[in-house]
Amino acid sequence: MKTPTRALALSVLIAMAATGCSAGQNQPNNSKPESVTELAPVVVKSGFDTKGGNINVLMSSDFQTLDPGNSNYVQTANVGQLYYRTLTMAKETAGQPPTVVPDLATDTGKVSDDGLSWTFTLKEGVKFEDGTPITSADIKYGVERTFAQDVFTQAPQEFNAALDAGGYKGPYKDPAAVLQAVETPDDRTVVFHLKKPFAEFPALASRSNTAPVPKAKDTKLDYTNHPVSSGPYMVESYNRGKSLKLVRNPHWDPATDSNRTALPDTFTFSLSTSQATISQQLLADSDPNAITLDSNGALQTSDSAKLADAKVKDRVASGLLGCNDVLSLNTEKIKDPDVRKAIALALDRQSILVQYGGRRFGELTQSPLNDKMRGYVETELELDPAGKPKLEEAKKLLEGKEYPKTLTYGYANNRDAYKNTGTVVQQNLKALGIDVELVAIPAPNYYSIMASEQLPDLGRSGWCGGADPASVRTSADPLLGPNNDGTTYGFSNTSRYFDSEVSKTMFELRNTDGSSEELGKKWSEAFGTALKTYPIVPLIRSHTNSVVGSNVRNAQVGYFFGGIDLSIVGVEH
Repeated sequence: MKTPTRALALSVLIAMAATGCSAGQNQPNNSKPESVTELAPVVVKSGFDTKGGNINVLMSSDFQTLDPGNSNYVQTANVGQLYYRTLTMAKETAGQPPTVVPDLATDTGKVSDDGLSWTFTLKEGVKFEDGTPITSADIKYGVERTFAQDVFTQAPQEFNAALDAGGYKGPYKDPAAVLQAVETPDDRTVVFHLKKPFAEFPALASRSNTAPVPKAKDTKLDYTNHPVSSGPYMVESYNRGKSLKLVRNPHWDPATDSNRTALPDTFTFSLSTSQATISQQLLADSDPNAITLDSNGALQTSDSAKLADAKVKDRVASGLLGCNDVLSLNTEKIKDPDVRKAIALALDRQSILVQYGGRRFGELTQSPLNDKMRGYVETELELDPAGKPKLEEAKKLLEGKEYPKTLTYGYANNRDAYKNTGTVVQQNLKALGIDVELVAIPAPNYYSIMASEQLPDLGRSGWCGGADPASVRTSADPLLGPNNDGTTYGFSNTSRYFDSEVSKTMFELRNTDGSSEELGKKWSEAFGTALKTYPIVPLIRSHTNSVVGSNVRNAQVGYFFGGIDLSIVGVEH
């Protein structure tokens, strides 16, 4: 799932147990800082169970969308769990990959003997915000909408790619068309038919595709203004780019929902506060009820040392994330793999890590995949693991080559680290005779731009692991895989990588039988073959520190969400 310029991307996560010393003990200037993968998570004032009060969520920009059918972003998934439910849910535990648990469904699904069908039964008593019962038809319609990629350009596609959906294109172009891959034999039963067996399908069912949508209330792109609630809260008001207020949904029954504590009475969101201001307000505790969902807790690089202050350190939630940042290279502009490799080798990735805040906020990685994934096979890249550039090797690769002498670097305008990373890239590539122009992109529109004809030549992308934390496929396929038809690059593939052989292999792997380990190995090998042509450059594996107000309780950093988990947070009042 994309990190919402952070960002999102289901994307959902790399299985990595976090042990060792707490983040508060890891000072920025230690001579031998511990790996972020060894830092124990810190939850602020856990065990709180008192209902009431208001949480103020300070954010530097609006959400890309609140529509569950048009969302592939972790920030939207985080706030979304307050107002929509899905068949299953990826339940967070600080520092660890989520566990897939039942949500609207009574269990995590029952698979047929041939592995080609999954059946889910809805819990009794689940209702929308107007008191209308949620039925299997509402689940099916929610899925149908996500096939309308001409309308919903950011609709998550991993779930849909697994379904035996034929050429179905959604409910709008041809209302008479039928999605035969989803059956609803009665009001509480949903049956999904797959192209091939997919053992991790219960994890896919936690994606926002399965959020119920009442057909009569579907307003297409305007649905983002008031998505109909199936969760504990509903939208009271939404002023785009400025504010959002969620209040209790009177028809949510906690007896049907063991996953969400729903402690606060209300959540109010400020959607236009600069990150520097957010950071200062949280550090100063100027609003004891405040939190942020911005990446790295909106902390600026210069604020890192303040995390150890006596008045701050007990208010710092921290943890390892399943999220990786990469530099995407537009392969339609930078076509030669040797040129892309030269760009990768010329980068001073250690300096980029500094722009992110140093080792407290992450560590350099050689791949968005890792050895805790089932069937993982290591890819040997020629990048220096310590992040130092290999300038002479880069220059040799360019000898006699035709390559662009001017490139654009697009960055989301809500975080200094993204712009400063561009400055590092600009300086590094100048040594290769390449001028880089920095282009600021409004944060809410960042991934829409990355998916459009305005795609910059270079740009940071974030991915949080997909639907299953230990599955190679749910990271490899979205990052570099083809579209649902196998004819071009995929929806989340911001480098637009497409190779006639490798992409065909990935497409065929979607329909290949085998164990998770067997398929993981094949996906890992195909991804490694693509990665060696440098459509993306691995950068940072994230560790987040997020300061909260002194009244905030149960504050944990979600491994997938990358910010404070809204489903369990509470407030003293």
